[in-house]
Order: sequence, then C-alpha cells, then structure tokens
Amino acid sequence: MGQRLVIALGGNALGNTPAEQLELIKETARTIVDLVELGNDVIVTHGNGPQVGMIKVATDNSATKVGGTPSIPFPECGAMSQGYIGYHLQQAIDNELSVRSIDRHCASVVTQTEVNADDPAFSKPSKPVGAFFTEEEAKALMEETGNTYVEDAGRGWRWVVASPLPTRIVEIPVVKSLIDAGHIVVAVGGGGIPVVSTDEGLSGVPAVIDKDRSAALLAQEVNADLLVVLTAVDQVAINFNKPDQENLATMTLADCRRYIDEGQFAPGSMLPKVEACMGFVEGSAGKSALITSLKRAKEALAGETGTRILAE
Repeated sequence: MGQRLVIALGGNALGNTPAEQLELIKETARTIVDLVELGNDVIVTHGNGPQVGMIKVATDNSATKVGGTPSIPFPECGAMSQGYIGYHLQQAIDNELSVRSIDRHCASVVTQTEVNADDPAFSKPSKPVGAFFTEEEAKALMEETGNTYVEDAGRGWRWVVASPLPTRIVEIPVVKSLIDAGHIVVAVGGGGIPVVSTDEGLSGVPAVIDKDRSAALLAQEVNADLLVVLTAVDQVAINFNKPDQENLATMTLADCRRYIDEGQFAPGSMLPKVEACMGFVEGSAGKSALITSLKRAKEALAGETGTRILAE
C-alpha cells in the first residue's frame, strides 16, 4: 500500500535560468513519477532562491530606467516564481506520466504561508534580496521606503528582509482535495508567499520563509506519512569531509540534538534540513522523515540508502 509523501526538492533539482531548469526538471520528474508508480500520493515543494532573485533584480533594474516597468513588490515576485517553477514541474511530471501510461495528473497551487506579524524576525531583517545599489542609492532608498539596506560582501548594498517562522499553509484545503482526488500537487514553493492576518484579511509582506520549515509544516497539515527532503548527498554525515566522516542510516531526535550541539551540520546547508525533519517527527506521532539525494530517492524509500530521522 502506498504512502502520502511530501517531497522537498533541493536547489540541485532546479536550474539558475528558465532554460537550464527545463532540462534539469526532466530528471526530477522521473524521480517523482518513480515514487508515484509505486502507488504513493505525492505533494512536491521546492525552493525558489535563484528564481525569485532573478525576477526581483530584473524589475529593480528596469525600474531605474526611463520608461521601465515599476518595481514589483517582493510577495508578488514570490508568486511569479511559484507560477513558473510550478508550470515547469507540472509539465515535466505530466509528460513523464504520459510516457508511462499512468492516468494521473499534476497541478501546481500558488500558495500563501501565514506568518506572525509579531515574529521577532521582522525587527532583525537578515535575508538580502534584489539588485545591488551604491551606498548613496541605498541610503536614499532607505529614506524613501523605510526599508533596511546593508553592504553585501563588498559587492554593493542590498535590501534585507525578515525570515519569520511559518504558522499556517493557507491553501491546505485545496491541496488536500487535489491529493484526495488522486492528483500530484506542487505547493508551497519557496516556503510560500508570506502573508499576515489583518483586520481586512490576509496581506502579503516582504519576507523569506525557510523552505524546509514550510515543507515540514506542509507535511504535518496534509497528514503525510513521510517527509522526504532531497539534497545533494545520499546520506547525512557527521565529521563531513574529514578523514573520519561517518554516513548515517538513521538518527533519533536525541541523536539530532547531540549532533547539532556538536556543530556537525552547516547552518546554511544541512542544519535547516535536519531541523525541519525533527519538527515533522516531533509533531507527527510515530512518523519519520528521510534525507537523501534526488537520484537515489527510490532506493532510499526502500531502505537501501538515505538517512531516516526517527522519534527514538
């Protein structure tokens, strides 16, 4: 009997340009359809860092030119990136389903993720986005907009936005109904479009939500049997890239906490993936999470590779 899987795609599954992405996504689609072919229900989520950055930079640069288009607000840039990545994924997955004569379909859902307007992250914006500016331009923009700009690694000044915690996936009822009807769903791209509740309803805010944390929340809210985080390596390792590197087949929550305390997982790389898996396992009694590579996802599901995160 199949399982309900949430598959979180890493950046290696998508390219840095639309043309590169179209090519890479064919392999991604084959892996996803491998899992569908085993009888699983699959919800796919993905990052959008290069894509949303490309959209924001393009509109920022155009806005500075005579006759250029207006600068697009950041939540709308996130929605645009979800749309075009979702289009590529659903097209490639549908093509692969057709090749294998599997009578199922894929749909992408432009997804909002609610965050708390009082999240402390809003008082400490830290994620650089958009185009580079000179110090003089950045200070003028700060005066004009009230946004925070910082110097970024000697390359110029950039706008920085908050990275709040996700609290609710707004379109969960739609995602559930599509899955229950037998469809493959692409949702919560890039962590979701950040929104906050106001007296008038939901409203978009400029922020970047960690995609792995949103994947864990998505998995909880659709009652997934397994969260599968796909990355560049087959298994999680301790002492990574050292002579005594050890690949791990399983980790309990206690193991995860110990390794995190030891500093075993890089903050911008494996750490958020492990923490997301821990969040799902802690909030889903008796369920586990899996970290592995895109190429070996099918084998990992069969227990032949990958790292399983277990409650105990």
